[in-house]
Amino acid sequence: MIINEAFFQLEDQNQVLIQAILASQSYNIYLQKKKQMNDCTEVAELKRTFQSEKDKFERIAEYGKYAPDYRMQQRKVRASKRALDLNEKVASFRVAETDLQQLLNEISQCLAQTVSSEIKVDAGNPFFETKNHSCEGNCHG
Repeated sequence: MIINEAFFQLEDQNQVLIQAILASQSYNIYLQKKKQMNDCTEVAELKRTFQSEKDKFERIAEYGKYAPDYRMQQRKVRASKRALDLNEKVASFRVAETDLQQLLNEISQCLAQTVSSEIKVDAGNPFFETKNHSCEGNCHG
């Protein structure tokens, strides 16, 4: 890599982009929902329960159906995970997290498209994206 004035300009523009992301509504909602989730005692208890059930199951999982209470422990893990996932604060956080991820995916896609239409961007899809969905040719400024 050659470090010259163009490199420093890119670095400066990168910082501007980062600051814009940090000032975005998506990021602020994400932080708000994360704080609400982390401050909730019910969520903390649901996480502890899930982790405890998961640890118990992992100790017997390698024995499969031959382990005593394998199915019962498997169901307990699934039930505790479902209870955690269905909690209103956890669900709201997950929605905010997905919205922020979508914003970051769109930015990545725009950057890649600007450089070359052949660049593949992993946007959480098992098949890499090669087509720009959100910029539609407007990524160049």
